[in-house]
Amino acid sequence: QVQLVESGGGLVQAGGSLKLSCVVSGRTFSSYAMGWFRQVPGKEREFVSAVSWSSYNTYYADSVKGRFTVSRDNAKNTGYLQMNSLKPEDTAVYYCAVRRKPDHSNMGQYDYWGQGTQVTVSS
Repeated sequence: QVQLVESGGGLVQAGGSLKLSCVVSGRTFSSYAMGWFRQVPGKEREFVSAVSWSSYNTYYADSVKGRFTVSRDNAKNTGYLQMNSLKPEDTAVYYCAVRRKPDHSNMGQYDYWGQGTQVTVSS
């Protein structure tokens, strides 16, 4: 089994920053892409960002491009999402996920998910 644990969420004022972490443990596989998604109550979960196994490819939703930076440290089995210039509309539960392929695909192709961490941005 594979476990993902997110951390780093919290309450921040608009314009502030947070850095989310996602630690992957358990029966991990040789290479996996990592994605970040978010969900607001009553809305569908949406894609935020993703990074390939090699970190060569990174992907961002238009709404976060230029403000968020995705990265990973494979030696630590950990991924990161640096979030700068946060806006109230970034408020959501943020989830990390991994898929048993080296590069990103659509949300339905992710195999394992964390429990999520709350990010709240006050105006």
